[in-house]
Amino acid sequence: MLECVVNVSEGRDAALLDDLSARCGAPLLDRHADERHNRAVFTLGGPGDEVEHAVRALAEAVVLRLDLSQHAGVHPRFGALDVVPFVDLGQPTSAGAAVMRARDHFAAWAGEALSLPCFLYGPMPDGTIVSLPDVRRTAFTGRSPDTGPMLPHPTAGATAVGARGVMLAYNVWVSGLDLAGGRRIAASLRRREVRALAFDLGTSIQISCNLIEPLRVGPAALYDEVAASLEGSGARVTEAEVVGLAPHAVVGAVPKNRWAQLGLSAEATIEARLESGSLRRP
Repeated sequence: MLECVVNVSEGRDAALLDDLSARCGAPLLDRHADERHNRAVFTLGGPGDEVEHAVRALAEAVVLRLDLSQHAGVHPRFGALDVVPFVDLGQPTSAGAAVMRARDHFAAWAGEALSLPCFLYGPMPDGTIVSLPDVRRTAFTGRSPDTGPMLPHPTAGATAVGARGVMLAYNVWVSGLDLAGGRRIAASLRRREVRALAFDLGTSIQISCNLIEPLRVGPAALYDEVAASLEGSGARVTEAEVVGLAPHAVVGAVPKNRWAQLGLSAEATIEARLESGSLRRP
C-alpha cells in the first residue's frame, strides 16, 4: 500500500480544485485547501499502481491549468505541483516501494512527459539523505534538477519529488502575537523531529509544522510547547488542525478528551480512509 501527499499551489478556486480532485479518481482519500496559503494538499492512497496513475493524472492537470507566475500566498513554493512525496505504508522508505515510485517512475516520467524539472529528496542512490528544505534552498543555484529541463517550466516552475516516512503536517493558531513572536516560537520548536515556520494570517499567527517523527513528538506535545511558550504574554492558542490525514497510531496515542482541542479524529486517519474509501472535502 502506497500513500502520496501531493502539495499543489492553488487553494482558492473551488471549481478548479474540484476538477483536480476528479482527475485523481478512487485513490483520493482527502483534500485540504487553504485560501491564505493558496495551497491544497491531496492525499492519495491504495495499491501502488493505482496511486501512481492517479498522481500522474493530477500532475498533468496541474501543469496544464496552473500558472505559478500568477500565484500569491503566504506559503513558500517553487512549483505549481510543488511537492510530491511517496510513502510506503508498510516498510521503511529506504527499503520500500516509495523510493522506486518517486525516483524511477514519477520523476523520470514528469521530467520527460511534462517537461517539468524535478528535484529528488529523501534517500539518494549514494546512500545520502536530502531533505525537502535542502531542495528549496539549493534548487537551480547550488543544485540542478535530477530529471527534466535544467530551467524552470515557464508556468509550472519545478517539483520536489521524494520518498519519506509517515509524518504529520500540523498547524497551531495563536492570537495576540505578532509575526516576530511567532517566528521566535517556530525557531524554538525546530529539531530533528520538528520543522516549523510562522505565518501572519491577518487575524492570527499560524505556527505551521511538519512532525517528522510524530510518534516521538506528536500533536499534543507540539500544542503544549506552543501554549507553554505563550505563558505570561497575553497571547493564546485558538485553534489547531491536521493538514490531510494522521496515522491511526498518532491519534490513538492521544487521550480522547483532547482530540477536539488538538483537531484530531478517528475518522480522519490514513487507515480509516483506506478502509472506508470515503473522501472528506472542505
